[in-house]
Amino acid sequence: MRTSVPVKVLAQLSCRNLWRHRRRNAMLLGAIVIAVAFVLLANSLLRGWQAQMLDTVVANLTGHVKVLAPGYRDDPSIQRSFLLPADYQPELPGVDGWASRVRVPGVILSERDTRGVQLVGVDPAQELEISFLADVAVEGDFLESPTDRRVLIGAALADQLETAVGRRIVLMTQGSDGRNREAGYRVAGTYRASSSSLEKVFVFTGREVLQDLLGSPAVTELSIKLVENGQRSVARDILQRQFAAQEASTWDELEPMAASMFRFVDTAMLIWFSIMMAALAFGLVNTLVTAVMERTRELGMLRAIGMQPGVVLIQVVMECLMIVSLGVLLGIGCGVLAVRSLSEGIDLSQWTAGIESYYMGSLLIPVLLPYDILRVLGLSLLFGLLASVFPAWRAVRVEPLDAMRR
Repeated sequence: MRTSVPVKVLAQLSCRNLWRHRRRNAMLLGAIVIAVAFVLLANSLLRGWQAQMLDTVVANLTGHVKVLAPGYRDDPSIQRSFLLPADYQPELPGVDGWASRVRVPGVILSERDTRGVQLVGVDPAQELEISFLADVAVEGDFLESPTDRRVLIGAALADQLETAVGRRIVLMTQGSDGRNREAGYRVAGTYRASSSSLEKVFVFTGREVLQDLLGSPAVTELSIKLVENGQRSVARDILQRQFAAQEASTWDELEPMAASMFRFVDTAMLIWFSIMMAALAFGLVNTLVTAVMERTRELGMLRAIGMQPGVVLIQVVMECLMIVSLGVLLGIGCGVLAVRSLSEGIDLSQWTAGIESYYMGSLLIPVLLPYDILRVLGLSLLFGLLASVFPAWRAVRVEPLDAMRR
């Protein structure tokens, strides 16, 4: 006679079986909670690094999308530039800010030293909306307008040149006619950025002032910052149509190393999660197989009174999913609490010199996305289901007569 058992009864049997070996199951439950919480915390730290990486690349005068003249990336100079209407406004969806710049290689000379730098002519109001200049600490004065004839240099560069606010320096570069140009400027202020490499590279002055020095009204780049990173491809295509003679590129095309590291984060999270869940799956298999072996006589009696093999399989799977589900939910709760406890960030200032190459700043703030929580939940339950297959198969193979003899 075949006996079908209601799901409610199976659930009650599963709960009793789990409670019967509560010490062993509590240890397994604790392992699941710790693993899931740790994975969620690690994912949030990686997401924080990923978000910081994107913000750093975008703010370092790249933007989400940039328009450059053909050949500028290989040979940056004022000869590879383009004219931009004085009343230009980007006609794009989701624009958060934009800036047009003149950016050329040059040399800065003080009374003490000489350094090769990037000369950048800017409109200060535009830069405060999209670039790292919005977050720097300035000693002295910030630039006031595109016609400001002073310069803003990095604190690290000022130390190298042994100069200071108010002193005069000389800028040298190549003009639009191919001849060397030079002019004297006064230092308006020195800025401290999150990276000393930025302080050593960029020298800022008014955009129109640099255009006068170069003898050209053109700009070398148009940088666009978007509200959403996912809109960059659409924005690039629109800009390419608007500036058919120029080259529109997204940040990941302009910064391939950063783009590779950005994509690596997603892969790293999946690999790390798979390793942790695979280890837990072995623990689940071991625990459930042991439970099945201890219940051989019980399972044989159930088979003897007519319980179908499929019902036995469902019961074992249900026990596994119960403990996994409870562990995952508790683990997610602990992980969220751990992430919130680090909401003010982790201070990495003592390693700043070593982490600059990884596009990281001195403060790492974890980022917890709903997508990551759902992925941890879904994949954990999937691993739990897969881990229950072998123990369930062992339970189904129990022969009633053999079990009764034990």
